Amino acid sequence: MNPSAWIARFGAEVPPPGPVLDVACGGGRHARWFAARGCDVVAIDRDLTGVADLAGSPRVELVEADLEDGSPFPVVDRPFGAVVVTNYLWRPILDDLAALVGPGGWLLYETFAAGNERFGRPANPEHLLRRNELVDLALRQALVVVAYEDVEVVEPRRAAVQRIAATRER
Repeated sequence: MNPSAWIARFGAEVPPPGPVLDVACGGGRHARWFAARGCDVVAIDRDLTGVADLAGSPRVELVEADLEDGSPFPVVDRPFGAVVVTNYLWRPILDDLAALVGPGGWLLYETFAAGNERFGRPANPEHLLRRNELVDLALRQALVVVAYEDVEVVEPRRAAVQRIAATRER
């Protein structure tokens, strides 16, 4: 599967070797894309089945962890050239994620937003970003917002999404 157009657009700004943190990586489309560009990637998910073929890759570190069980965030004190999150929201770790963006690094986030309940799942407000929630996160974490959208899309399926590309000054 191809990377999100949003991630590819702004991910091109991340110089190798990164490193890049792919949060809730799923099948690893973004981990694979960044690794192919020469970036070192930490791919984290509670189920690594979708990226099992990347085990042993010199560019990809796989971390199996349940980000929602209350345990300390498994990757800390390590600045990243990019923190990438798509189609995932767990509010208790939002600030932890943004804090991992290193000097000159990027927060690239794209997920479902309020209003998505009209189009199907997810419909639970706990899994939908509130208006300007990603902008508020970026400002709290002293990131510079380069681009932000709160839109309805039709591809890959009809949905309400928010997405942000924010960077930390050097």
